[in-house]
Amino acid sequence: MRQAALLALEDGTVFRGFSCGAAGEAGGELVFNTSMTGYQEVLTDPSYKGQLVCMTYPQIGNYGITADDHESKKPWLEAFVVRELCRHPSNWQSVESVEAFLVKHGIPGIEGVDTRALTKRLRVKGALRAVVSTTDLDERRLLAKARALPSMAGQDLAKAVTCDKPYAWDEGFPKGIAGVPGWTADQPLHVVAMDFGIKYGMLRCLASMGMKTTVVPAATSAEEIFRLNPDGVLLSNGPGDPEPVTYAIETIRRVADKRVPIFGICLGHQLLGLALGGKTYKLKFGHHGSNHPVMDTTTGKIEITSQNHGFCVDIDSLPQEVRTTHINLNDKTSEGLAHTQIPAFSVQYHPEAAAGPHDARYLFSRFGEMMRSKEPVPQAGSRRA
Repeated sequence: MRQAALLALEDGTVFRGFSCGAAGEAGGELVFNTSMTGYQEVLTDPSYKGQLVCMTYPQIGNYGITADDHESKKPWLEAFVVRELCRHPSNWQSVESVEAFLVKHGIPGIEGVDTRALTKRLRVKGALRAVVSTTDLDERRLLAKARALPSMAGQDLAKAVTCDKPYAWDEGFPKGIAGVPGWTADQPLHVVAMDFGIKYGMLRCLASMGMKTTVVPAATSAEEIFRLNPDGVLLSNGPGDPEPVTYAIETIRRVADKRVPIFGICLGHQLLGLALGGKTYKLKFGHHGSNHPVMDTTTGKIEITSQNHGFCVDIDSLPQEVRTTHINLNDKTSEGLAHTQIPAFSVQYHPEAAAGPHDARYLFSRFGEMMRSKEPVPQAGSRRA
């Protein structure tokens, strides 16, 4: 007999379904992801810490879980919401089903939910606090629990997902697979990657170009970074609100003052924006998926991008010397910035695109060029969209 499960939203809506993961209860901010594939990367993306993820594609799990597609050491999301979960995957690389993976890691899941209705509700009302439970099926109690959860705004979750100590990374994509041209110089570039919830795909892209990468915890000081003598600093993706991550903002500001080249991605983009004098704000329901159109404001080129964020840089808050380089074509929000006087740039989307299209992997080459030249990004775009 299938085990019942409930999904309760803070607005009073309750969805009934069946358990498709670990038994138990979990709460957080509920968001939807529009990707048709890449559910394993979604499950293991540290940026989903504190969130329940609803997949809009109706059937999830048909190719199972593979040994090589993890984006971190474990799943970080609080719970998984799907219309239908495939329990018998067909893929020669599959090592287990999604349900087995969720059970093994203690992540609750619920299926049989009308995910179209749920997604429409989140688009209209915005991301909502919610609780999934297989153990407490009392609607009133679950609604009270959902309403008692803290807002995502104001939460520093980077400290919950970052590494404990520095480590070297040398596992890369095979040459010619990463979608970025490699470097052939005798002396490899050394990148220090600040881990706010870094995805393995970013590190693989750097390694595939022959770069030496040292990953350091989110709270690493500027002095500690300088002692590592990096050619450049990568600011990674991560979960939560960027504003409370004040320790990293100060470190980034000091690194920028020393003109050490900087490349920020996702949360790293937001943190760079704050360090350079801008402001951030919370989006209504965020951008989560692998099909978001972004325009380069200089060339007019359109990229289809992979995204996962709930906060955004306020374009109008940026100082004059910081230019907007990319904008989201759906809502005209910030997708990239570059400083005109120091070697620092960032994008809101995921150029490693695991999973997703490889339209933006050229940005890792741009970072390499910047580390060699020590000069700002040549093209700056217009300051306002």
